[in-house]
Amino acid sequence: MLKGIAASPGIEIGKAHVIESEQVNINTAAIAKEDIDKHVKTLKEAINASKLQLKRIKEKAEKELGADKAEIFGAHLMVLEDPVFLDEIESKIKNELISADNATSQVVKNYVDIFNNMEDEYMKERAADIKDVGERIIKNILGLSTDGFIFSEKVIIVARDLTPSDTAQMDKDKVLAFATDMGGRTSHTAIMARSLEIPAVVGLVDVTGKVQDGDIIVIDGNKGVIYINPEQSILKEYERLKQDYTEYRKQLRGLKDLPAETSDKTRQVELSANIGTPKDVKGALENGAEGVGLYRTEFLYMDRDALPSEEEQFNAYKEVIEKMAPRSIIIRTLDIGGDKKLPYLAMPDELNPFLGYRAIRMCLGKPQILKTQLRGILRASAYGNAKIMYPMVSGSEEVRRANAILNEAKQELKAEGISFDENLEVGIMVEIPSAAVTADILAKEVDFFSIGTNDLIQYTLAVDRMNEHISYLYEPLHPAVLRLIKNVIDASHKAGKWTGMCGEMAGDTSATAILLGMGLDEFSMSASSIPQVKKIIRSLTYKEARQIAQKALSMDKPEDIRNMVEQEMAKIR
Repeated sequence: MLKGIAASPGIEIGKAHVIESEQVNINTAAIAKEDIDKHVKTLKEAINASKLQLKRIKEKAEKELGADKAEIFGAHLMVLEDPVFLDEIESKIKNELISADNATSQVVKNYVDIFNNMEDEYMKERAADIKDVGERIIKNILGLSTDGFIFSEKVIIVARDLTPSDTAQMDKDKVLAFATDMGGRTSHTAIMARSLEIPAVVGLVDVTGKVQDGDIIVIDGNKGVIYINPEQSILKEYERLKQDYTEYRKQLRGLKDLPAETSDKTRQVELSANIGTPKDVKGALENGAEGVGLYRTEFLYMDRDALPSEEEQFNAYKEVIEKMAPRSIIIRTLDIGGDKKLPYLAMPDELNPFLGYRAIRMCLGKPQILKTQLRGILRASAYGNAKIMYPMVSGSEEVRRANAILNEAKQELKAEGISFDENLEVGIMVEIPSAAVTADILAKEVDFFSIGTNDLIQYTLAVDRMNEHISYLYEPLHPAVLRLIKNVIDASHKAGKWTGMCGEMAGDTSATAILLGMGLDEFSMSASSIPQVKKIIRSLTYKEARQIAQKALSMDKPEDIRNMVEQEMAKIR
């Protein structure tokens, strides 16, 4: 048995197909001066071919994974359109007399090394994007295939890692599950596996060295373990567990229209979906979402050459609000900056952009961008139940400054005779420890909190969740994290406000009972996670949930907390 990270739930048994990293032979010989133009032309043709391929992959991903996941390829296209990146490659060809593939390889390696050494999540993702795009350019230069993997039978994929384009191009009818050496619960592979509802275990360190093609392996995406050529007794047990899990999934589908209330009917919470574009509403409704707890608006700003107009934004927000009406829609203002740069927006180069000029900080520095967005949201609010949420708030002054711009937008719309919801609620994402610690102060400035656990956990624990060497330290059930969450919930309730959660932890079933018992009012997650969380909530009394939360808050080891929750839930079931 190998223990890794449970990245996508489910159980599968099948033949292993080991994907080995393809060795591409780079031409390291010097080129003649008279061949410079030929190599520059080859580079440009390869870039154009890469753009067309990525556009096709993006379209396929939108259909099969949803527009939110497809935006990964919007970021890839932005790399191909980055003039600095491309100029560096061309300059190497001209100045160092090296081939187009060699120049691309060197520039890509340089960028990847720089970003990886910064050891923060955004840089890791940027490095992965550049590496993926660089490999595509090189293959196109050399005339190699860039098509995805083709399988003649159903297989379980075993790989060191899988790029986003590898995953998006796979025939999902032939892929039973994933097992990878690298990755964490929030890696591209894990996110896409959950979207495809394919079991996955990642962060196995050396699974590629221990599995051979054709080996029979068991993937347990619920517990994060795999078995290689297991004994008959283990196979039989997992065949039974797989059948049980299939039956469990059927039961979940029957919960779609039922409320997320405790079995004693003394506590009801709201289960919402995180979405990235209007296209994601369909999946949210199919899984029984009672609202949208996080509407990411970055898709409107990416993969284009100018800022979106107020009218474009108004139409995008209005579409979701109308489709989800009368359900609540929390629209997060622009969360971009740092490494997530827009080609048409001048941004400073930063040594540590993850802690830099981004999100609400950037918007307050460019108030017209924020005001245009707020006007679009306000106008759309007339068509349903909209709320506004500011990201990456560290203190009350940022909220006051943002609300001042919001009030300006309201006054302008009133003067223009344009209607909007004058009682629209305004909240913040609590994702910085300073905000969590001073929640009692911030509660005076807002109508609600939504805890962004992805960042809150890594800021609190000083752990880059994408760093495979320390990803084991990224622990949602760490006592420090649980105490910060409890502090936020208590502070909001004391002030007569409410608290939701829109980070990955909201959909983590090992945390559901604890969060319910702490008094969390709203859970927002990937739409596919809603049924499982609802089932847990409906199986508990509120008293049982409170007792589990109290026990968790008194314990000092995340592993012990997780085991305690599992034992308590087993008693209840």
